[in-house]
Amino acid sequence: VQLQASGGGPVQAGDSLRLSCQPSGRLYSSHFMGWFRQTPGKEREFVAGIRWGVRSTYYKDSVKGRFIISRDGDTVYLQMNSLQPDDTAVYYCAVSYRGLSTLENHYNIWGQGTQVTVSS
Repeated sequence: VQLQASGGGPVQAGDSLRLSCQPSGRLYSSHFMGWFRQTPGKEREFVAGIRWGVRSTYYKDSVKGRFIISRDGDTVYLQMNSLQPDDTAVYYCAVSYRGLSTLENHYNIWGQGTQVTVSS
């Protein structure tokens, strides 16, 4: 399975952006898809995730109320609202075969990353 991420770009503070991630193969109900982000010199951090089967969702505290992760068919979306300059990063979608996790090294498949740049 490969992951295709898209939707990044430059926006102004307060704007919204929707990222998409589509797997090339089948995922199973026990899998977990997460979105991570990374800025230069820092480790990737968990932003949001969704259980593939039951579609329950999880968020980093700083994005709760602003970001919404959802799944429609085989595509997972990350709706990002009220974007701030601190949200600037390369965003990656990833799949964990072991289920829910916020740890980067628990993920088995990674998409190619999409750049989000928020200007003040």
